[in-house]
Amino acid sequence: MRLVFAGTPAVAVPSLRALASGPHEIAAVVTRGDAPLGRKRVLTPSPVAQAAEELGLPVIKADRLDADATARIAALEPQLGVIVAYGGLVREPLLSTPRHGWINLHFSLLPKWRGAAPVQRALIAGDEVTGASVFQLVAALDAGDVFAEERYDVPSGATSADVLDALAVIGAPLLARVVDGIADGTARAVPQAGEPTLAPKLTLDDGALDLTRDAASLLHQIAGVTPEPGAHTSFDGARFKVLRASASDAPPVPPGRVVASGKEILVGTGTSPLRLESVQPAGKGAMNAGDWFRGLRTDQPVLGA
Repeated sequence: MRLVFAGTPAVAVPSLRALASGPHEIAAVVTRGDAPLGRKRVLTPSPVAQAAEELGLPVIKADRLDADATARIAALEPQLGVIVAYGGLVREPLLSTPRHGWINLHFSLLPKWRGAAPVQRALIAGDEVTGASVFQLVAALDAGDVFAEERYDVPSGATSADVLDALAVIGAPLLARVVDGIADGTARAVPQAGEPTLAPKLTLDDGALDLTRDAASLLHQIAGVTPEPGAHTSFDGARFKVLRASASDAPPVPPGRVVASGKEILVGTGTSPLRLESVQPAGKGAMNAGDWFRGLRTDQPVLGA
């Protein structure tokens, strides 16, 4: 078939490579425009744009799939549109432009976690199993019939970045098989079954830690918001990032109080304390929690006060 592929971040690259190595023609790759990165804010092509260039594929850069982008895609006469984390909505008339419409690789087991941040919301909720789904794109948010899915057991301590990377690899061959099935007429999609849950994009507030909550829910939250927008509380009136933490079976510590226990740095919660492993105080880089603690001028630090 003649395909158009739409995607932007690194998690879409395995899918693009899988399709490029297959029997189908990729008429164009649609991705969002160059974005400023780093301290010098250098305009940089998206990971998908860079991969497309390496593969020798035509690129359409568009931050929105507006009338101009729709006209450029329609001129290619694609038979199927494939989208993986593009970062924008496909609306009519573009939705119906390809003969077979559009399919989407989504990083959840639909109908759970429809929306922009499915992995992050799944981890915050403490889900132990998630997965990837390939479904028919429709006007309603992530509500189309599902062609195929793959389950994934979330490893202990995995962050959203870890799980997204794993699902990107798992999802690429899943997506390629569905494209092959649509091409030869064997693909069959079934309606989603169950109660939907929503996964809106995370905000900075989603990373704010309430250290009076229980340790388990705090660890779920930290995993879900790492690396973005990041888990944070405050110390001495400034934002204090918790980059990595783990469970501890040490005796209870008052919520927010930081203590040294042997070689471990513990912070109290509403239940058992958490072991702080890597932190980032305001105005400084990431550092080992022990190094931060030993450099303090107080022997009774409290986070979130």
